[in-house]
Amino acid sequence: MNKPRIGVIGIPGKWSTEVLADRVEEATGYRQVIDMTQVVFDGVNNRLIAGDVDLTAHDGLLVKKISEDYSPATLDRLELLRVAEALGVRVFSPANSMLRLIDRLSCTVTLRNHHIPMPDTVVTEDLDAATDAVKRFGEAVLKPLFSTKARGMTLVSAEASRETIRAQLANFQSTHPVIYLQKKLTLSGRDLGLVFLGGQYLGAYARVAQTDAWNTTIHSGGKYELATPSEAIIAMASKAQSLFNMDFTTVDVAETDAGAICFEVSAFGGFKGALEGAGVDAARAYVNYALEQLA
Repeated sequence: MNKPRIGVIGIPGKWSTEVLADRVEEATGYRQVIDMTQVVFDGVNNRLIAGDVDLTAHDGLLVKKISEDYSPATLDRLELLRVAEALGVRVFSPANSMLRLIDRLSCTVTLRNHHIPMPDTVVTEDLDAATDAVKRFGEAVLKPLFSTKARGMTLVSAEASRETIRAQLANFQSTHPVIYLQKKLTLSGRDLGLVFLGGQYLGAYARVAQTDAWNTTIHSGGKYELATPSEAIIAMASKAQSLFNMDFTTVDVAETDAGAICFEVSAFGGFKGALEGAGVDAARAYVNYALEQLA
């Protein structure tokens, strides 16, 4: 029986993309990394191609990364993968599932509609309402609707005058029309990434701050460590990820004095955190899972 042809959607040269392609090649003998910036949708002939590579000639496509940074264009790239799905190609995770997670607001609304605990959040285009929220929260984090690794996030303090806060919010709104802000929580300098494959919990890692940065992301100098979350945290994260029908994902969780809260469910999940922190070769597990699904 011929082994399935599985392509990897990602960013050529990036560690997570290349290690996933390595694992696919080890399992199937086939290796193809596809950069979505090179993809062409031929609507006349209903084809999806990248150079001489026909995406629809694959049995499956593993999506590790759709773009370097999130933006509305990321949604467009995911929409193109729906063409491949309609032609019978199994996309991991389903395009519609990833679409719901790229936009921070879409993720937040789903989580809150299902009573997943999150930081106090206000979303508005009204500067006065946003200013009121900052004053009420004491300190707030402004978050772009499309971002990863805390890029573009800004702290605003209620200690400033109302006029100063409003000016800061207006500056943020000049590039992010919808203001998304959350109450800044006092955390322990670490947060957790709980890894799920096919809805099953694989393990967890912690991101631990190594500097005086307010966030723990690796982008800001944090490092990975093993984590052993409680059964309650695992159950909460499991419920959160189950809302999105993801094949592979990571749920970002933090522990607070009032209990665990969920920051977000990832559209793609983290391989390096799983490997360096939890000792889990998520890329290999993901490929094995894809082979089982395609069988």
